[in-house]
Amino acid sequence: MSNYAVRWTSAARADLEAIIGFIAEDSPDAALHILEKLRKKALDLNNMPKRGRLVPELKAQGIIIYRELILAPWRIIYKITDKTVYVLAVLDSRRNLEDILLDRFVD
Repeated sequence: MSNYAVRWTSAARADLEAIIGFIAEDSPDAALHILEKLRKKALDLNNMPKRGRLVPELKAQGIIIYRELILAPWRIIYKITDKTVYVLAVLDSRRNLEDILLDRFVD
């Protein structure tokens, strides 16, 4: 099986920075540990990008191009294009996905 490139979008990088920054306020060591875990989880997609499930909220709307991996309580949302996996977002699973998308795309 050939490897896929894993690329982080600017939105996903911003999500990651916000998460790590928030955690680092209380525990810099925990923040670094979580950062490593999230990065590794995403990087592991280079071998088996389809192992993540379809995003349920989007699948219910007939949108089946987005997948996700769960590293509780976060959701790593991505899509596969040719030989590249694009990490699109890292979201807190305790929040409503529809609310997050509305916040991002509607003024």
